[in-house]
Amino acid sequence: MCRVELARMSAALRAPLNIALAMAAGLALAACAGGLSGNDFFSSQPAAPQQGSQIGQGQVKVGLILPLGAPGNAGVTAQSMRNAAELALSEFNSPDIQLLVKDDGGSAPGAQQAAQQLIEEGAEIILGPLFAHSVAPVGQLARARGIPVIAFSTDSNVAAAGVYLLSFLPESDVERLVAYAAQQGKRSYAAAIPDNAYGTVVEAAFKQSVGRRGGRIVALERYTVDRTQLQATIRNLAQGASAADAIFIPDTADTVPLVVQTLAAGGVDTRKVQMLGSGLWEDPQIFTSAVLEGAWYAGPDSTGFRNFSGRYRGRYNQDPVRTATLVYDAVALVAALTKTQGPRRFTAEVLTNSSGFNGIDGLFRFRRDGVNQRGLAVMRVSPTGGQIISPAPRSFTGSGT
Repeated sequence: MCRVELARMSAALRAPLNIALAMAAGLALAACAGGLSGNDFFSSQPAAPQQGSQIGQGQVKVGLILPLGAPGNAGVTAQSMRNAAELALSEFNSPDIQLLVKDDGGSAPGAQQAAQQLIEEGAEIILGPLFAHSVAPVGQLARARGIPVIAFSTDSNVAAAGVYLLSFLPESDVERLVAYAAQQGKRSYAAAIPDNAYGTVVEAAFKQSVGRRGGRIVALERYTVDRTQLQATIRNLAQGASAADAIFIPDTADTVPLVVQTLAAGGVDTRKVQMLGSGLWEDPQIFTSAVLEGAWYAGPDSTGFRNFSGRYRGRYNQDPVRTATLVYDAVALVAALTKTQGPRRFTAEVLTNSSGFNGIDGLFRFRRDGVNQRGLAVMRVSPTGGQIISPAPRSFTGSGT
């Protein structure tokens, strides 16, 4: 575990706050299964919420809402995220935090009930919920009481003043990747985009990012999961994609290799056209696909997650879900702010300071509209994993508003 001293924020908040772990000598920077951008894009069947619990004995009460009782992937993800919250408190140096954990069962009414309970129990800030449909009712209740919310949804539409999203937003992946591609001289783009909710968000971000940099989209197609229809759509795309400098395919490892193979069969020289992906490409199947070697995608530097995973396995004897770091960073953030910022710890001024914070997944900051910005790296696909070709920034420029 790396041990970098945490510099306390100045009154003007001029430097990023390193989210900190407990160390006998003081505060230290947090040591450096699935895609990064998808928690709102798999279905969750609501279940009856379970009884709440608490972690820690501190004076500052912090709420945590997760779909712990939901079946399938949602419940598994929630339990891993709860474990990460527990790990964060155990690694922080005597945090004055009492974490009140509530189960929303994966439903909006369950989340609303959980938020009401947390307000009545004196929570000063609420972390969660996970799904977009649950964020709005929680935010409505909390904002009426002046209580900030840090939620984990990947749907930027549910962000608002006082309702902040600490998640891997698809828009951030696209912006970082297109900016890098433009710097490398890419001007003409094609895109093969899945016809689902994730694809809709990514398409809008892609068009905006390319347009901002003076590029042009020469071909774009949306495809369905049906294999026959998918191949027909991609063959149609190939006719225009051969004139592109780069082709964007923001999908999972189950589909991307087939799309690239179909483009090649349609006459696209995939060795000369740069392939681009999204955070969903952080997957071992992508790295073992020969047709994707050399492709680019954006995401957080994986060093932090690897180290976090080692500590998590040591405590729970299993691997964390990829989004577990979100809860770890959220809990560590509120603990650090409690330690350094006193009564103003959870004010909008502190939470939205333009310098941001350093967490397990690198630099991030909250905008006043609730959307986050992350310092992402650009990776090149290789058989040994993602190789960084453009490091994540160490600081933000501009106000971020």
